[in-house]
Amino acid sequence: METLVTQVFNGLSVGSILLLAALGLALTFGQMGVINMAHGEFIMAGAYTAFVVQQALGAAGLSLLASLPLAFVIGGLLGVVLELTLLRRMYHRPLDTLLVTWGVALVLQQLARDIFGTAGVDVAAPAWLAGPVQILGFSFPRSRLFILVLAVLSVTAVVLLLRYTSLGRRIRATVQNRQLAESSGISTRRTDMLTFFIGSGLAGVAGVALTLMGSISPNLGSSYIVDAFLVVIVGGLGQLKGAIIAAFSLGVAQSWIEYTTSASIAKVLVLALVVAFLQFRPQGIFALRTRSLV
Repeated sequence: METLVTQVFNGLSVGSILLLAALGLALTFGQMGVINMAHGEFIMAGAYTAFVVQQALGAAGLSLLASLPLAFVIGGLLGVVLELTLLRRMYHRPLDTLLVTWGVALVLQQLARDIFGTAGVDVAAPAWLAGPVQILGFSFPRSRLFILVLAVLSVTAVVLLLRYTSLGRRIRATVQNRQLAESSGISTRRTDMLTFFIGSGLAGVAGVALTLMGSISPNLGSSYIVDAFLVVIVGGLGQLKGAIIAAFSLGVAQSWIEYTTSASIAKVLVLALVVAFLQFRPQGIFALRTRSLV
């Protein structure tokens, strides 16, 4: 029973990390059709934001909480700049967005090396996240629980935004039928920009969470970008509930396979499972329903 609970929790922990990394992509890639290979570098920017804030404030507990909104804003602004300068001319050209954002990712990685160096840096976890917490006789790391709670809160915020705000209604209208939304008076250009801001900002939040997992370096985003795309594709384009199911399913699968084999073999087998699943259901767990005629 202890092994079962431990492995399930480890899987949920991995899944929460994947969900945080993929949540922004579920908006930008799933709902806007943009293959943003620089999304991983927005995660990296959020992680380095936590590092800089801690260097400035000193107190680990205060700096972590201050880093979350600041990383959201910085990640969002990076996304808006990318959208305004390059991506706005490349909608409906996914391969072009892939190549352009891959180049932007390389530039951001080199910029991080120039500023912070090539060696990894650490962000100290606050004292209230140190050690385990006892729940029903089982020990769970506080930092992993914090990441899990952060993922749940982030998903809840996005769901509430999409369902109960005017911006959310504009986003859903634009996804279902862009031409009809424009004829109804919705500024799809502004909606696209705000959507990209939110999606990129969520990547910054994911970066702050990843500082609790270990050292950060300019290559941090590269370690998560592929997994984030897998979560979005398996869940279904533009489907948040699909991304949630996919993230935790892949996390639990990876945890169990890694328990009996190794981390590298687990990644390979999980990728094989994803490929096999997409052979039978290429649209993902949930298909995006639109009112578009094209």
